[in-house]
Amino acid sequence: MNIVVLISGNGSNLQAIIDACASKKIAGTLRAVFSNKADAFGLERAREAGIPAHALSASQFATRDAFDRELMLEIDAYAPDLVVLAGYMRILSPEFVAHYAGRLINIHPSLLPKYPGLHTHRQVLENGDSEHGTSVHFVTDELDGGPVILQAKVPVFDGDDEADITARVQAQEHAIYPLVVSWFAEGRLAMRDNEAWLDGQKLPPQGHAADE
Repeated sequence: MNIVVLISGNGSNLQAIIDACASKKIAGTLRAVFSNKADAFGLERAREAGIPAHALSASQFATRDAFDRELMLEIDAYAPDLVVLAGYMRILSPEFVAHYAGRLINIHPSLLPKYPGLHTHRQVLENGDSEHGTSVHFVTDELDGGPVILQAKVPVFDGDDEADITARVQAQEHAIYPLVVSWFAEGRLAMRDNEAWLDGQKLPPQGHAADE
């Protein structure tokens, strides 16, 4: 199972996946890491782990589609079975999403379908929510709208700020993202008819119920 990861920043979820591959919790090989930011610290994480690390800047290309076409060419050189978005902050073109349909996953810091897009932690605080979380989902053309595979919930306490919530959510992300990647690598997880399936069972809209 060949895995390629796309990042834009620090790469803490990338590190969780690197560690899970190294400890054989994921039955696959992380072939390459790509970033749209040359200074993304996640690229350094990849290099330290001996994984090919590539930066591709949007400023080199006239259009979003041209950027994505080049990115697809470079990703496909690694023959990926799964493409993992781990804090990749560019909107993907429909061509890119279609090319990797069924083998493209993302992690989003909210309990989808609540709070797609940016600044989820801020919205949770502004709305006085008592619960927040993170969602791993297959990627479709709808922004943060693909079928949910697994969610993790965290409490929101009085006096929390964005940093508190970020730390709490990221701790859950580092647990559930490698788990979902391992499911895919083991052939247990698939997307069919725009729905997520695990072990031959169609998952509900909120994804796998981990406490069952």
